[in-house]
Amino acid sequence: MNKIVYGLCLGLVATSAHAGGADVTKVQVSGDGNVFTFSVTVQHGDTGWDHYADGWEVVGPDGTVYGKRVLAHPHVNEQPFTRSGQITIPDGIKSVKVRANDSVHGLGGKEIEVLLPQRNPLQD
Repeated sequence: MNKIVYGLCLGLVATSAHAGGADVTKVQVSGDGNVFTFSVTVQHGDTGWDHYADGWEVVGPDGTVYGKRVLAHPHVNEQPFTRSGQITIPDGIKSVKVRANDSVHGLGGKEIEVLLPQRNPLQD
């Protein structure tokens, strides 16, 4: 039974980047204080201007969106691709989720939760 469930999950993951939402596959975070640079790798089956990964966003534990990076064009021949952006995160937040959006399905692909780098103790 475990093999069947595992096989079904693999099938869903393998097709999600081609037929559905944009997946976040890697996130690197650097920074100190309240401003962080997020380097986000996105995988999506972009087909052109009518269906492509069009952005990613950083979300707090309570669902607050702290910032977004708009992706202005399709990446048909560049998959996966990485884009960076600076996001301001309020004091007291230790981790955030990063999720991607596509122009047809919106949100719904794989998200990644990341711990923020330890902040300067003089600012906490």
